[in-house]
Amino acid sequence: MNYRSFERIFKKIGIVSTSQIRASGQAFDKNNLGRWEKQDLIIKLKNGYYAFADTASTQGFAYYAANKIYKPSYVSLHTALAFYGIIPESVTQITSVSSLKSSTFENKLGIFSYKKVKPSLMFGYNAMENGDFTFFLATPEKAILDLLYLYPFYNSAEEIRNLRMDDYFMQNDLDWGKLAVFAKKFDKQTLLKRIELLRKIFLEESI
Repeated sequence: MNYRSFERIFKKIGIVSTSQIRASGQAFDKNNLGRWEKQDLIIKLKNGYYAFADTASTQGFAYYAANKIYKPSYVSLHTALAFYGIIPESVTQITSVSSLKSSTFENKLGIFSYKKVKPSLMFGYNAMENGDFTFFLATPEKAILDLLYLYPFYNSAEEIRNLRMDDYFMQNDLDWGKLAVFAKKFDKQTLLKRIELLRKIFLEESI
């Protein structure tokens, strides 16, 4: 299989794995992947996973890649909060949540970080359309809860204020009812205390 045939068969799925190539039944020399990578035709995302270079450069593709190279997972934490404009910082890595062990991958698209939660906490995310691709992104409420749950040092008013969360969003757009319902599913008293602190900062002190 030459590159043009490879591109014609697999480009529409965006990211291709070596297992998918084998399952296609096409005659294929795996050394081609290394050659095409050197020619900047494809990008190695991690062992066994590749993306077409021109497709990978499109906006939002990194979120799709984050879901695909480590499953099950969804984009959350600082990346999701920045996506919604809740925090001002431009994130330096794609942060996700997974029921698999915590892990980190680095490739030409950036750094992909995954934090482990128990399977029962894999909820509170939506499918987001990005051109031809769909990725899973935490709701604002779940992204906040994942952050406070997985980063326990956010346990004081000072630490929470250091996140520089957008006042207008927190006071007007965040669904505090949904936040409370989701928080109970974590069954963690310390998390509920952090939510109360969050409420005090944005809903009481701002009055």
